[in-house]
Amino acid sequence: MKTIIFTIALALAGAVHAAPTFDEVRAAYRSSDAELLDRHGEAIQSLRIDMQVRRLPWVALNDISPALPAAVLQAEDQRFYQHDGVDWNAAAKAAWDNLFRTRPRGASTITMQLAALLDPALQSSAQGRSWGQKWDQVKAARELDAQWSKQQIMEAYLNMVSYRGELQGVGAAARGMFAKAPSGLDASEAVILASLLRGPAAGQKVVSQRACALSQELRLPSTCSEIQLRIVVAMGRPQLAANLPPAPQVAQQLLTRSGQAVRSTLDAGLQRYAQGVLRQQLAALQGRNVNDGAVVVLDNATGEILAYVGNAGGGEVDGVAALRQAGSTLKPFLYELALERKQLTAASLMDDTAIDISTPSGMYIPQNYDKNFKGYVSVRTSLASSLNVPAVRTLVMSGMERFHERLRAVGLSSLTQPAEYYGYSLALGSAEVSLLELSNAYRTLANGGMYGAVTLAQVQQAAGAPHRVLDARASFIISDILADRAARSITFGLKNELATTFWAAVKTGTSKDMRDNWCVGYSDRYTVGVWVGNFDGQSMWDVSGVSGAAPVWRDVMDYLHRGQPSRAPKPPAGVVRQQIAYEPALEAARGEWFIVGTESPVIALAQDQHRGPKILYPGEASTIAIDPDIPDAIQRVFFQARAGQGLNWQLDGEALGQANTSYAWRPTPGPHQLALIDAHDKPIATTNFQVRGASDAQHRE
Repeated sequence: MKTIIFTIALALAGAVHAAPTFDEVRAAYRSSDAELLDRHGEAIQSLRIDMQVRRLPWVALNDISPALPAAVLQAEDQRFYQHDGVDWNAAAKAAWDNLFRTRPRGASTITMQLAALLDPALQSSAQGRSWGQKWDQVKAARELDAQWSKQQIMEAYLNMVSYRGELQGVGAAARGMFAKAPSGLDASEAVILASLLRGPAAGQKVVSQRACALSQELRLPSTCSEIQLRIVVAMGRPQLAANLPPAPQVAQQLLTRSGQAVRSTLDAGLQRYAQGVLRQQLAALQGRNVNDGAVVVLDNATGEILAYVGNAGGGEVDGVAALRQAGSTLKPFLYELALERKQLTAASLMDDTAIDISTPSGMYIPQNYDKNFKGYVSVRTSLASSLNVPAVRTLVMSGMERFHERLRAVGLSSLTQPAEYYGYSLALGSAEVSLLELSNAYRTLANGGMYGAVTLAQVQQAAGAPHRVLDARASFIISDILADRAARSITFGLKNELATTFWAAVKTGTSKDMRDNWCVGYSDRYTVGVWVGNFDGQSMWDVSGVSGAAPVWRDVMDYLHRGQPSRAPKPPAGVVRQQIAYEPALEAARGEWFIVGTESPVIALAQDQHRGPKILYPGEASTIAIDPDIPDAIQRVFFQARAGQGLNWQLDGEALGQANTSYAWRPTPGPHQLALIDAHDKPIATTNFQVRGASDAQHRE
């Protein structure tokens, strides 16, 4: 029989058999599990640390069903309340029976058994106890009986004795065999547990015989067949089978020692609610090949993590900490950078038409999610409706290095490669981020540009005081855009899961090949981040920003604000609201927020004749491949320019003709320089490009 080894009897008293006090024994007791508590002290879940035995927290005698002590007394020590720790009558009968071997029996009282549980020196070996051990056990039992009350002896015994397998203590036994608390044990379950005390490893047949006999002695109404059936179920039940754990990833992070109880920043009700709505959404999306998800909720003011659902509660993968492609969720930080640098305003017009950008690895040709282009749209519309081409144009203007530094500044530590590694697709979220760090970056926007670390345990201290990483004025304008349901209507419509009844700023994102779907947003009090997808990297089927993660985000936000409003942030110093109109009327007249000094009442689209000359194609450092399937005689490359009136094309120093229309050129392999020149042969715009093809390869050979 496995026993709990308590050494405090020796350590505290300094004598072999000096009895510890009841309070000392209870204080020294250690559950094999550590317990995770929420911010209010409510137990959320436990995590097993000690793999040698299975013990749950100590159970007071008043919290144990009276049926169990009654059954234990009948089975083990019927004169418990009459003797002084040793039943001399039972000992004499046992000695007589053992002498003549007619019916061998033991005479250990509950108090004597408890003494052996407390002192390893009194425990029986494979050869049994020596006469010296037996005498010491008798003396120890009498000392316990003299110092402890009978109720204390019974309580300690029920908490320390082994019942079945690795189950020690009434808490583990009741939960592991009957899936209930000790207070809920009925009479039949009590006689089964009491019948296990003499032989925790006994087979079902032996246990059934003991339990049936004990039931008859106690005159219980249960038949032997009923008890046998319950024994089969109880002994076949997975020990301590638990419900779906609500916070396994948090438990793994915070719990390290058996018997430990750690108070976290989680809110138990919110944690279970977030887990439940995520599981419901995953069940609804199962037909679209969506199997995994994660949710995190942050307190904007403190950085405390209020909910942390790593993967809807199942498995070991932590979806809150795992790195996944960010998709369009990085766009708010790109536009914030451009607004902060006064390169754009929320009213600025962006060109949402096809664009190709030359890169060292070839041409980069971004497309919108719906494969359509919207023409000229404002920055407000571009961000709220998550248009890709305007975002890429903004990155070209702002610079990859600056944007990369800005993402690192808001806490996205996973961007360990240089900016060139990600390229212009960084604007569309090609980098991998974690849900926790991304959500905290949005919390930075919610806090007007102030970044602060997050905390999960209440004893943790945030790493440094909050500090400013974003411009307060630009952050305010970005939040206003992300809360604008009209501005996002081009892509998402007016009625969708992003349109809350209270103020909230939100952004969705979907990564390449539909592998990840995000929804991250904030109210005045909370930031909520949701990810859905597949941990194994499989693509989802027909899942959009508002049909994947957004419903979970909306449900959690509604839960958080079920009893409290959310109000729009107050404008910081340095911003002004200006009534604007567009010429031509590309968008409706409206009030718009500006950083002071950038406001304008009229947003006019410059016509080509008022814009500077530019070579549109081929782009700088681009490479053009000759198609081997097209005869050389009809191969053509079309040079395109903007504002080319009055200018001429010049290729490699030779004039080609007027640049007011596209020019068809028969390509020749090699490097070339194309220029727009004025009437005095002065270059106005130039571009360098390379032509490669079969003849080029022959020439190099």
